[in-house]
Amino acid sequence: MNRRTTRTIAAALSLTAALAISGCSSDSDSGSGSKSGAAKPEMTVSGGYMPEPVNDKMAGAFMVIKNGSKTADKLVGVTSPLSDDLQIHETKDQKMQQVQAMDVPANGELNLERGGSHVMFMGLKNTPKVGEKVTVELRFEKADPVKVELDVKERTYNAKNSNAH
Repeated sequence: MNRRTTRTIAAALSLTAALAISGCSSDSDSGSGSKSGAAKPEMTVSGGYMPEPVNDKMAGAFMVIKNGSKTADKLVGVTSPLSDDLQIHETKDQKMQQVQAMDVPANGELNLERGGSHVMFMGLKNTPKVGEKVTVELRFEKADPVKVELDVKERTYNAKNSNAH
């Protein structure tokens, strides 16, 4: 009887140890799976500006979004206290159209510029003047949001020609 009890306890301990070991290995497998995922992209923004709006109906915003990581990302949204309706637009065949997202390539940049892709503010809460700043928050699929202060420039300002001024 003593032998039987010893065997039962030994079997129970072996089973418990096996379950504990398999539990640990599956935990570490899932942990290493998430660690093998790419790091979160790091976005920086330069040259951000908004031409002074003509009225309170709409305005555009332009900037360069740089992705300094090996992970591609997407610009998926923009928010601002100036408007409750911000849209991401692209221009194709001289026609402006709203899109849900724009690619920001790994180790590359997304240029939001006049005549091309840009951010549209619809229904402005006020009309900013030259010299003021407009705050926007860019939202990405993977990267953390980025807050940007846009300089309000003359209506004719174009970043490509800014050296000529």
